[in-house]
Amino acid sequence: MDDRVLIDKFGFREYDARWIYEKDINKAGIENLGKGLGSQIINNTNKKNPRVIVGHDYRSYSEEIKIALKEGLKSTGCKIEDVGLSLSPMVYFAQFKLEADAVAMVTASHNENGWTGVKMGIKKGLTHAPEEMNELKEITLNQKFISGDGSEKLIKDFQQVYKDDLIKKNKINKKIKAIVACGNGTAGIFAPDILRGIGCEVIELDCNLDWTFPKYNPNPEDLEMLHEIAKAVKKNNADIGFGFDGDGDRVGVIDDTGNEIFSDKIGLLIARNLSTKHKNSKFVVDVKSTGLYNKDEVLLNNNCETIYWKTGHSHIKRKVNTEKALAGFEKSGHFFFNQPLGYGYDDGINSAIQVCLLLDNQGKKMSDIIKDLPVTYQSPTMAPFCRDDEKYEVVNQIVKKITEIMNNKTLIDEQVITEVITVNGVRFSFDDGSWGLVRASSNKPSLVVVTESPTSDIRKKKIFEFIDKLLQKTGKIGEYDQKI
Repeated sequence: MDDRVLIDKFGFREYDARWIYEKDINKAGIENLGKGLGSQIINNTNKKNPRVIVGHDYRSYSEEIKIALKEGLKSTGCKIEDVGLSLSPMVYFAQFKLEADAVAMVTASHNENGWTGVKMGIKKGLTHAPEEMNELKEITLNQKFISGDGSEKLIKDFQQVYKDDLIKKNKINKKIKAIVACGNGTAGIFAPDILRGIGCEVIELDCNLDWTFPKYNPNPEDLEMLHEIAKAVKKNNADIGFGFDGDGDRVGVIDDTGNEIFSDKIGLLIARNLSTKHKNSKFVVDVKSTGLYNKDEVLLNNNCETIYWKTGHSHIKRKVNTEKALAGFEKSGHFFFNQPLGYGYDDGINSAIQVCLLLDNQGKKMSDIIKDLPVTYQSPTMAPFCRDDEKYEVVNQIVKKITEIMNNKTLIDEQVITEVITVNGVRFSFDDGSWGLVRASSNKPSLVVVTESPTSDIRKKKIFEFIDKLLQKTGKIGEYDQKI
């Protein structure tokens, strides 16, 4: 092994760790990451030999990275239980099923080839949040490693255990014809089997494993992938189309007419469907999600509460856990289902199952179900450049300004601001359900701006113009990546 340890500190992200392999991290760096994670697990569990579930995705180099990671973990005293080729949710599930102390999943999710990374967690169903990532970074870069004597064993046939768990409790009565697209990523050996198992007629699209990703990256937010699913839905006269990301924790949905349904709207349809059976439930959504949850008649009639929370799968997952919410929905396609529907973590296949149960229950086409929701005019996510060392201060200025405008009852497009939420930047709402959001991007030198109005496209644009004017006044804003 190369004695020279290469590990770029910027690879430690808010919720996981990602690097370009051999450019930003080498095998010795991966081994040190394992030593850091093992030391962190021991410090947090007070166990000399904690049991750690390890898995890897289907990239050409993921297995060799997993071997180096395991060496590091074992050197601290961790007992490895290797479940082999996995999806991230399969590894999370294994922690519950095998009652282990922690998880480490080698995956770069939907990132291009060349990238690698690790998703990890200690408390069951929760992955590292910023606090744990900072702690891990500190231990790893300063080499504050614990020394111990670990071990390793292979857990055979665990893929089937994971599949059976999702199949047995989710059978459907109506035959649903589903396009299942996996972009040649790891979900290809899981999603078709599970959806067939619950009773769907499955038409596979790019489900054979191919680590070169010959057509497009497995990413349900990728327009190329969504376009291919839409074509397949129309060609096969399918009821629904699903697109899964590289490690299977997200899903994108295409309706029977070939239209993409944004994940926040899918979340609302699922929440409505669940609320009739699970009255008095809580749902958690991120601040970029549609304002329809707040005023939804079905949810209100079933006495359900919606909590808007910080964007980021780790934040929503934790909030679902602490609030004992039934489910959580993030606009990026991470959905979280708590007991009795799941174990609280994000699982794209379980999310697709919930859409199938919705179709089974409603007995209508997806395009008709979506028509039951009020029309809203929503902007894309817009990202104006703002330096990393200035973006949080700019957001603080905007929070103060908008709070002042609300308190003074200043009119914006002939409306007053009725509510301000500041858990993640500032989301401000009006009486008619229109809203605007400004927050700092968690991983880029930019801000995030979103607006929505159930009233008109003009109002959506007026709210954006109001935000943009405030931002330009700070003198710290550059070009937008896209604008309405």
